Amino acid sequence: MKGYVHSRETFGTVDGPGIRYVLFLQGCPMRCKYCHNPDTWKTNTGEEVSADEIIREYKKNREFYKNGGITVTGGEPMLQLEFVTELFRLAKAENIHTCIDTSGVTFTPDNAEYLNKVDELLSFTDLIMLDIKHINPDIHKELTGRSNDNILHFAEYVSEKGIPLWIRHVVVPGITDDDRSLILLGEFIRKLKTLRALDVLPYHTLGISKYKKLGITYPLNGVRDANADDVKRAKERILEGVRNVQ
Repeated sequence: MKGYVHSRETFGTVDGPGIRYVLFLQGCPMRCKYCHNPDTWKTNTGEEVSADEIIREYKKNREFYKNGGITVTGGEPMLQLEFVTELFRLAKAENIHTCIDTSGVTFTPDNAEYLNKVDELLSFTDLIMLDIKHINPDIHKELTGRSNDNILHFAEYVSEKGIPLWIRHVVVPGITDDDRSLILLGEFIRKLKTLRALDVLPYHTLGISKYKKLGITYPLNGVRDANADDVKRAKERILEGVRNVQ
């Protein structure tokens, strides 16, 4: 089983607990306006790598990953569902902690065959890091080109399956940081039984050079980087929603 890989990071520290081997897979159906990796969008391209090869590479530096493991991100890793399942099956046989960093956008709860495949993957998965771009469905679609319905359903599905969840939210000034939406996001994640962490991340413009190289117009020209105060305020509003009692 081979997957299309964009790149690898052998000592990642921000994509799950501990020091991790991070695999960036190629392909993504979302077109987030603040995406800093537009070079991962195209499918069926990149380096073809086998699951066995990834495990062998991980084991070369295993002593450094004592409190970490393997994180698969993207792009959108669940576009390559069978490859990630094979990789995680091999990883669990080696007692390696497994994590998926996903948007959840590919989740299709009304497809029984697909759900069986998801269940198989989740049986080998220790942690899901789920990016919720915006809680408002209309703004989400404007921001990413896709609805957030399946994303929110995926969060609930993973929670019901008992898989630990880390929720991520990127603060884009003037777009993803209004108080009402942040509070509603908090009220939503409060219902997730397996919520373990909340990462509120600052928007940055470091990816603009990639857009220029690819000949793509950057959608958020003029939007400033988020700063520490923006992140702090946004997290406070989300946690306000988490604390709300219905």
